[in-house]
Amino acid sequence: MFELSILFPSVLNGLTTGAVYALIALGLTLIYGVLHIINFAHGASLMLALYAVYLLKQHWGIDPYLALPILVPGMFALGYVLQRVVINRASHGKDENILLVTLGISIVMENLALLFFKSDTRTIETGYTLTTVAIGPAMIALPKLVSFAGALVVSGLLLWIVGRTDLGRAIRAVAREKHGAKLMGIHVDHVYAMSFGIGLACLGAAACFLLPAYYVNPQVGSGFVLVAFTIVVLGGMGSFTGALVGGLLIGVVESLGGLFLGESLGQIGIFAIFIAVLLFRPQGLFGARQ
Repeated sequence: MFELSILFPSVLNGLTTGAVYALIALGLTLIYGVLHIINFAHGASLMLALYAVYLLKQHWGIDPYLALPILVPGMFALGYVLQRVVINRASHGKDENILLVTLGISIVMENLALLFFKSDTRTIETGYTLTTVAIGPAMIALPKLVSFAGALVVSGLLLWIVGRTDLGRAIRAVAREKHGAKLMGIHVDHVYAMSFGIGLACLGAAACFLLPAYYVNPQVGSGFVLVAFTIVVLGGMGSFTGALVGGLLIGVVESLGGLFLGESLGQIGIFAIFIAVLLFRPQGLFGARQ
């Protein structure tokens, strides 16, 4: 049996990772909640954001955290344009077409990354990359603590936007009944594009929080998006609270799985939870029964 001095750091490490997972899943949840489709380009978009952070650091010396004011609006603009110019036009209003279009965008993004960056894994170094902070008996890397706090702040901001602003009310109206929202004067296509843009903006923030302690290669988004899908299903499709709680829970499960089963098998617990939720509570922890 592991002692508290070993379990506590593992749980803490899981929470710091889980907060970033939650931020990635919140973007996916927002897009699903409004457009009612799974964005297959979500992982590739995260990969693109990570490369952007890498290039800003390598070529202009911009610290990943200072890149937030650049990456967040940049990814928002990319998401808005992708949805309005590419996805909306190519799908012709059919959900199955949207799935295929986002899958196509993902393939294009990953192959462009392979063309320009090859398959090499790249990292960056900062003055605080190896800095640790003592929290009780645990020593936690400073970048992980910053990513934990930053991810929670951005998640809280997203929840405030959705719950308290006119844009948020328009998003919720379109998510519930788009035809009724259109009759009330809401520009549905604009809300779709704004939702997609905000979803990708979350990825821009997540990339800034991740890269000081992580790496980037053309396939890096695949692992994150699988975990994000699991979180969305666990929390309940379209539930923002569920995505936040589910992300933290999945982070802890992954960390404890790595502790008990070894690093290479740490994610087994994630997919065991995924299967269990599908079998026993398919609406998720915070989802409503259909």
